[in-house]
Amino acid sequence: MMHDLLLGFGLVAVIEGLVLALAPLRFEDLLKAMGELSRDQRRSLGVAVVAVGVVLVWLAKNAA
Repeated sequence: MMHDLLLGFGLVAVIEGLVLALAPLRFEDLLKAMGELSRDQRRSLGVAVVAVGVVLVWLAKNAA
């Protein structure tokens, strides 16, 4: 369990780092766009991203 958690955090760090390193201006645009969304829209987007993440983790664990 701890191995999977560390793996997940590591992958998130790599992806976040790549976004910041390769496209910092696009990241600024994304932050501006997120700031224009209402609180409920951001919350819904967050829930949708969590749901997609759960499905991807489930698929990865069950595909092995």
